[in-house]
Amino acid sequence: MITFIPLEYYYSLYIHSCLFLVLANLIHAYTIDIDDPKNILFLKVAGIFLLFGVISFIGLRPVSGRYFGDMGTYANYFKKYASGGLVTSDKDVVFHYYMKTFASLVPMYIFFLFSAFIYIYPMYLISKRYFEEYWFYAFLMFIASFSFYTYGTNGIRNGLATSIFLWGLCYKDKKVIMAIFFLIASLFHKTILLPVLAYGLTFFIKKDPIIYLKMWLIAIPMSLFLGSIFINLFSMLGFDDRLGGYLTGVAKTENVGKTGFRWDFIFYSSFAVYTGWYFIKKRNFRDSFYNKIYGTYLICNSFWILVIRANFSNRFAYLSWFLMAIIIIYPFLKKEFFENQEEIISKVITAYFSFTYLMWLIYYG
Repeated sequence: MITFIPLEYYYSLYIHSCLFLVLANLIHAYTIDIDDPKNILFLKVAGIFLLFGVISFIGLRPVSGRYFGDMGTYANYFKKYASGGLVTSDKDVVFHYYMKTFASLVPMYIFFLFSAFIYIYPMYLISKRYFEEYWFYAFLMFIASFSFYTYGTNGIRNGLATSIFLWGLCYKDKKVIMAIFFLIASLFHKTILLPVLAYGLTFFIKKDPIIYLKMWLIAIPMSLFLGSIFINLFSMLGFDDRLGGYLTGVAKTENVGKTGFRWDFIFYSSFAVYTGWYFIKKRNFRDSFYNKIYGTYLICNSFWILVIRANFSNRFAYLSWFLMAIIIIYPFLKKEFFENQEEIISKVITAYFSFTYLMWLIYYG
């Protein structure tokens, strides 16, 4: 375990390491062409170091409920299972048996390290699958995302489920394998049924995905004027009992002042919304897989907007936000749209990370 980093500086170290990587990538883009063999080699080496570095950093953190939120709860579950306790939860049972299996075999730090691997490896895999030698740029986008750290250290179960969903997306031409990964993701955290159902819907509405953009735009005024109605409605949908609790429950002290209509988070969400609209409508970018994940993002984000005033709506925001990195970077790495595209890519990554850094300054700095 990593014990030499004071816990109160753990997130600061992460955020400033990302800042260094993003700025270094920006400077690097001005010194070498994107398809230069030297750049390809650099991306591969830097990417592998980043992959293992971030898995180690997240996975070997000390156990702390104070600094890593739900990690303390999972640690208590692990101790219970390690001492022979039975799985009594009827929610997300697969996750609990996953934890109990590890508790009977290995120390706790191995469990958290392996969980970090499951959380981060699919981000590498989907980047490698769709962008080949340029996978580093997509992977860096994932690592620099606003919610990456939170769902790797706090909302662990939710983070694992969304990453298993990403793993499934690596098999877009093997529907059975994809469905198996989606099922496993849903059994880890039932709220992942929302992106699963949204992705399935994109197979039936195959035309212009901008129809989902219209839905997203309509969701904003509907939430402004009818938000409480949607909160009560969705609390009865029945994903599981937590859904109603998240939407109508009483906020904890740390959440007070961070609820309400979050224009800042809608602004953040709009990064992916605008990117998809720009490339599909303005640059005539045609890619069936991109249309599906863009549609999935818009459906899930629209759902979140409708319940945005709920005390725990951030848990639903992540059901779309985990797709933001790939939606934004995908067109840039699939087709050349600009001169000096490597510079544009690096600027996009820098702008994307800027929101993460500014939020750190506002709430944590």
